[in-house]
Amino acid sequence: MATLEIKDLHVEIEGKEILKGVNLTINTGEIHAIMGPNGTGKSTLASAIMGHPKYEVTSGTVTLDGEDVLEMEVDERAQAGLFLAMQYPSEITGVTNADFMRSAINARREEGDEISLMKFIRELDSKMEVLEMDQDMATRYLNEGFSGGEKKRNEILQLMMLKPKFAVLDEIDSGLDIDALKVVSKGINEMRGEGFGCLIITHYQRLLNYITPDFVHVMMQGRVVKSGGAELAKQLEESGYDWIKEELGIEDETVGQEA
Repeated sequence: MATLEIKDLHVEIEGKEILKGVNLTINTGEIHAIMGPNGTGKSTLASAIMGHPKYEVTSGTVTLDGEDVLEMEVDERAQAGLFLAMQYPSEITGVTNADFMRSAINARREEGDEISLMKFIRELDSKMEVLEMDQDMATRYLNEGFSGGEKKRNEILQLMMLKPKFAVLDEIDSGLDIDALKVVSKGINEMRGEGFGCLIITHYQRLLNYITPDFVHVMMQGRVVKSGGAELAKQLEESGYDWIKEELGIEDETVGQEA
């Protein structure tokens, strides 16, 4: 079992504090969901875990099996087994989907232990079939001209091919119709198991109808203010966030800015 542990994490952007003491522990074999209104720090948490240079960690720790994640470069975090599916993946002209994924896989392997072309193609074809993706997606340039739904499926395809220890999925359901949502959820559920842990950031219960989380956390004011099981997400869908604000004496749940 591997463990990703976040302790008293404070993060600011351009001098404004966004995260104000986040505590969270995720083990492989677990799926966690973070919910909360806009502007409460959810996406900032994802970016800070992966080392986005725009976000400055002012205090606290992020460790992976005791190793200091915050001291790692972004590529070192990926090699250690962290993965981020972004809200808005970049388009990269001149690099095909297949070349990108094979290079990413080999970057995590020792020299001389690169994945063979035939094995890579077999795995890629298998995963694309699960995600109901057209085969020509492999030869298209990375995310170039992709629809929103194609980009989200492509992020999950990368997840399934790279097989990280931990994935942070930042609003992977944003903009998806119900059919695409089911397919994306199917891919994530295929990853579920003892060697994989996941943090899903979402606004909506609808994604969690297809991916049942082990734990649900609510973020407000830049910190986790409430945690529970899958039933908490259903309660939020039915009743909103006002009851939590009233219970905790919170007037403004936001931190005013979030990228």
